Amino acid sequence: MSLFENAPEPTLPDVVRSADATRLLPILSVATLFVSALLLFLIQPMFAKMVLPKLGGAPSVWSVAMVFFQAVLLAGYAYAHLLGRLFGPQRAGLVHLLLLAVTALTLPIAIAPNWGTPPADGTALWLFGLFAASIGLPFFALSASAPLLQSWFAGSGHRDADNPYVLYAASNLGSFAALFAYPVVVEPLLALNMQASVWSVGFAVLALLVTAVAFVLGRGHATTRATQSPEASVISAADRLLWIALAAVPSGLVIAVTAYLTTDVAAAPFLWVIPLALYLFTFVVVFRDRPWISHATVVRLVPFAVAPLAISLVGAKVFWFTTIVLNLVVFTLLALLCHGELYARRPHPQRLTEFFLCTSFGGVLGGAFAGLLAPQIFSGNYEYPILIALALLALPGMFAGGARQALIKAAPWLAVVIALAMVWYVTQLQLPASVELPFKGLLILLTACMLFLRQRPVTFAGLAVTGLMLTTFWRPGMAPIETARSFFGVHTVVDLADGSARLLFHGNTMHGAERLRNEDRTPVEGAPEPQSYYYPGSPLAEGIAAARSAHASFERVAVVGLGTGSLACYLHGEENWTFFEIDPEVIRIASNPTFFTFLSRCAPKAGLVLGDARLTLQASPDRYDLIVLDAFSSDSIPVHLLTREAIAGYVSKLAPHGVILVHISNRHLDLAPIMANIAQSQGLIALFKEANPAGDVMTTLRTASRVVMLARTPEDAGEAARHWAAMSPDPASALWTDDYSNLLGPMLRAKFGF
Repeated sequence: MSLFENAPEPTLPDVVRSADATRLLPILSVATLFVSALLLFLIQPMFAKMVLPKLGGAPSVWSVAMVFFQAVLLAGYAYAHLLGRLFGPQRAGLVHLLLLAVTALTLPIAIAPNWGTPPADGTALWLFGLFAASIGLPFFALSASAPLLQSWFAGSGHRDADNPYVLYAASNLGSFAALFAYPVVVEPLLALNMQASVWSVGFAVLALLVTAVAFVLGRGHATTRATQSPEASVISAADRLLWIALAAVPSGLVIAVTAYLTTDVAAAPFLWVIPLALYLFTFVVVFRDRPWISHATVVRLVPFAVAPLAISLVGAKVFWFTTIVLNLVVFTLLALLCHGELYARRPHPQRLTEFFLCTSFGGVLGGAFAGLLAPQIFSGNYEYPILIALALLALPGMFAGGARQALIKAAPWLAVVIALAMVWYVTQLQLPASVELPFKGLLILLTACMLFLRQRPVTFAGLAVTGLMLTTFWRPGMAPIETARSFFGVHTVVDLADGSARLLFHGNTMHGAERLRNEDRTPVEGAPEPQSYYYPGSPLAEGIAAARSAHASFERVAVVGLGTGSLACYLHGEENWTFFEIDPEVIRIASNPTFFTFLSRCAPKAGLVLGDARLTLQASPDRYDLIVLDAFSSDSIPVHLLTREAIAGYVSKLAPHGVILVHISNRHLDLAPIMANIAQSQGLIALFKEANPAGDVMTTLRTASRVVMLARTPEDAGEAARHWAAMSPDPASALWTDDYSNLLGPMLRAKFGF
């Protein structure tokens, strides 16, 4: 029933007064929604950055955070729906203002006290609870603003009240502005405590705006009456399920593509917000009667983006920037496709809160699948291609003739997909390096077929799924041995197809290798020789040797980050080495001699400490002659291990003449100036060494590396003081602290040299 059906029939003077009273309503509503969305999407990266140090900088932090945000958004939409059913705008406004007042008492935003450290198991659930205890109430209060204000506007009697969905685009524009402003303005300029203070001021502004909207509605609403639309009540279960499905797929995709990209760059708000901003921007683009990009244009563009992605989902490290752009373009187009279909199926404004409740529920389902369920049931990042395939079901004409006819057309492709899956699962078929060229030729032919048949949606989708499966399951020249997934990422142990070496990958980055056969094909005997970043003569090997020469020998060594355990083979005599590793799957792989033998043959008595090294190393009662920081996951960096406070903690654990080696190899970030500034802040000298071995990495097993040595005096650095480059502080680079870090500068410097 209408909220206003008991209102008296308005007279002409009443209508005139009502129009006067509500003429400011669109401006006030847009401003309120903009500020609300701005605050809502500033709190997401801001608080996620606050909790990163507790979780080792894992990319999965953002995945769980997104699921939390979507779940609370659903709760906020349910609250708005219930409030709209029970009260008119004036009373609902009072209730909502009371909620805002209670929320204000919990500010400023901060991590809930006495929350402790994350458990070894159930990290995602622990993180979910931390978010709920710390920012659950503010996020809930803000999440209800968009549907509440739009429903109030729909029943206000304003001449534009028939299309309140335009306000939803305005809300998402505020969200987009927040996500653009955070990495470009907020993060580079403001420390976290200042961000929280500014956010509190913005919350006060929002409360004033909500008060103003409620006041205007109170003046104009008593004399207006909404009319019941006959079509408002015609909503079927199929309609609701379709709303949910069209919202779920892009919601899952935004988490999947973010995890895919941040695994190889950095777990940081700067990169998290890009896919989320694009996701919200798609609402701005299509939630209007005249979309900025027509739905027909989106449909035409989708095949041209999906086809190349389908054959390049794995690998493409050399063209990493192009790969990132391609993934973001495909994600944006698929989100536009789904959201365009969603807007086309929007109900009458009187069912607005129900519509948003269904779409929010779909968002939770998609997010929960990609962020919580998929890591538990898949050993790899398979949810990403699955969601791409599901998004293609939204192509127009996919279900022309009904679901039965579509299933008949899709049957041959379903058979192909099932056959490929069975071949992979049952036979574990390995493709030798010799078939790499024919394999690429097959993929190119597949792409040509996709583009040629792009106007046949079922056929196109079938070819795309085939391409996704081929590139996900098979990599010519590599034989998979083990794939393991944890909260901290996907680890893959593979053998080269010729059996010469075994490699460990995290994401697409090699993080250790062991040679299994010599050049004459005989098995390697005795202690293995470190490879990849750790080969004899590498900067890490030189740094360890230089520090040892200054001490004659080490008593205790701490290594932060285990990998394959390669560094264990630099242990001499009775030295006591301890490895600090946050990921239990890495410990399991490195400790198993059937995978890698560095630990078992070179350092069987080495200590293995599970947990975030910044916490576990600080808790250690020992002092170390050498600390090696080698805690990179893929090319992602745990920023909280490279701040002034973190380095100060490591220095406090050094023996009187101890040194720190920091492995800063990264394809995307130039971290050397950051380390130079931190060294100066701690009164340390910083020395730098870089190496770029010649030859193909898959043949030589040697990778380029960059290492910084931190020492109190040149004498402590040994030979490195004479042969490594001395580093000077960089005034153009900011000092990273626990309260401030900015990845944009190091990324631009690595890419463009400035």
